[in-house]
Amino acid sequence: MNIEELREYCLSLAGTSESFPFDDVTLVFKVGGKMFALVSLDGDLAVNLKCDPDVALELREQYPAVVPGYHMNKKNWNTVYVDGSIPDSRIRQWIYNSYSLVRSSLPKKTKDLLND
Repeated sequence: MNIEELREYCLSLAGTSESFPFDDVTLVFKVGGKMFALVSLDGDLAVNLKCDPDVALELREQYPAVVPGYHMNKKNWNTVYVDGSIPDSRIRQWIYNSYSLVRSSLPKKTKDLLND
């Protein structure tokens, strides 16, 4: 998976927007105004994803390319290095899981707007 494939997948999820709110090397994907993926464009391709805390720990133990979220709450976020060691389908699933976690936490009114 390369940056363009990752970007296209994120944008394919309903209600997703992209921006550079911090700097010009961190691409942020949001649903309902809340972040679900942060992609480093500087150096090795990596993406920060929100994750259930128990699952986050399991993934870190299972995959060397998954580490505690860089500059994020280490309990709820993982950084995934997109280095070819993890199948693209698995990364897409983790992106979707992050998206779903964030979307499910949105206020009902915001969720209703996304369903239109």
